[in-house]
Amino acid sequence: MSFIIRPISVDELAALLPQLVSLLQQTVDGGASIGFLPPMGAAEAADYWQNVREALAGPYRVMLVAEVGAQVVGTVQLDLAAKPNAPHRAEVIKLMVHPAGRRQGIGRALMQAIEAQARALGRTTLVLDTREGDPSEGLYQGLGYVRVGAIPQYVVSEDGGMSATVIYYKLLGYT
Repeated sequence: MSFIIRPISVDELAALLPQLVSLLQQTVDGGASIGFLPPMGAAEAADYWQNVREALAGPYRVMLVAEVGAQVVGTVQLDLAAKPNAPHRAEVIKLMVHPAGRRQGIGRALMQAIEAQARALGRTTLVLDTREGDPSEGLYQGLGYVRVGAIPQYVVSEDGGMSATVIYYKLLGYT
């Protein structure tokens, strides 16, 4: 699958809203643990993207999309720490790849691109979290993220059970 990755602006997010709503719904309904539970309604997804749009209007959020042709197949965001003692930190949030595009290098490419964005913005310490046992753990570990630990009973799963969340970090420019 041939795809491109690019940053998007506030105005571009508005234009891509129908695709982003669909991507979020299909990602959540496909089992990804990104803060929502299936089934995900269009209104809930649209509200989420409206909040992202507001964040993109400020100086502390970056968003990338992966596209095949004119179709969005993935996205990831970088939330830049705004604290005076944290000009070097950022959190990678909401990596999502359409279920039909998984295992084709899109997630890895999005992560590498968001790391490049972080470096360009002078951010050298990245953090992220994911549900323990999810396939994303293998991706993050393969990209050099270091597992810090797990917080038990942190996430409610679609079946009502509780799962741990795992915290990872990566120091960019270090091995």
